[in-house]
Amino acid sequence: MDDRLANLLGVAVLAAHDRMRAAVEAELPAGGAAPAALVHLHAHPGETVEALRRVLAISQPATVRALDRLAAAGLLERRPGPDRRSLALHLTADGERAAQRLHARRTEALNTLLGVLAPAEREALRPLLERLVASLAADRAGALTTCRLCDRAACTSAPGCPLEHTA
Repeated sequence: MDDRLANLLGVAVLAAHDRMRAAVEAELPAGGAAPAALVHLHAHPGETVEALRRVLAISQPATVRALDRLAAAGLLERRPGPDRRSLALHLTADGERAAQRLHARRTEALNTLLGVLAPAEREALRPLLERLVASLAADRAGALTTCRLCDRAACTSAPGCPLEHTA
């Protein structure tokens, strides 16, 4: 294995994460799991608290706290779920707009990092990243967790999501 390559990847991933997190939290100061909850519910309206908890990979109380912050901000509403014991989580109109702004800020932050590469270099990087992403999850649950902050629209154009094999 190549320790230098692994180190460079680690540095790039950490820098990308830090910039993405700062951009997302500038849009949604609630922080923590709230941005990922907002983005996931934008793509999957009507999810239950338990389904969202699994995607976020956090405890049930932590999930409820994140949802409480979103609801207090007027971004989320809880509706009756598919059975009497569950709730269906839906974004409000403000929540939908906030999710769209989160996607835009996230994309802007990541495009800034990619901006140092020439167009041909970005095109060469694309298939390598697609292969890496395709290996990150073996099932739908893993894919949902991996893609909890993804802009689904950016990944559904040809050739499609690298994790579609998990569906």
